[in-house]
Amino acid sequence: MLNKRIIYQDETGGVSIIVPCECGLTIEQIAAKDVPTGLPYKIVDAADIPTDRTARNDWFVDAADLTDGEGA
Repeated sequence: MLNKRIIYQDETGGVSIIVPCECGLTIEQIAAKDVPTGLPYKIVDAADIPTDRTARNDWFVDAADLTDGEGA
């Protein structure tokens, strides 16, 4: 699970990234718990997240790609 990230588009259109920890929950349970209610999310490989944080406000995700579930 440490090599996975949960991404979702926040209410302002920005990309939010959740870095899960080993806490006894599955990554799906963490996503359902921590992604805001009703917002779709995608579980991706950590390697898919840009490492250059200088332009992090410019990161974009296509809402059509957020197909793994919704926040509960």
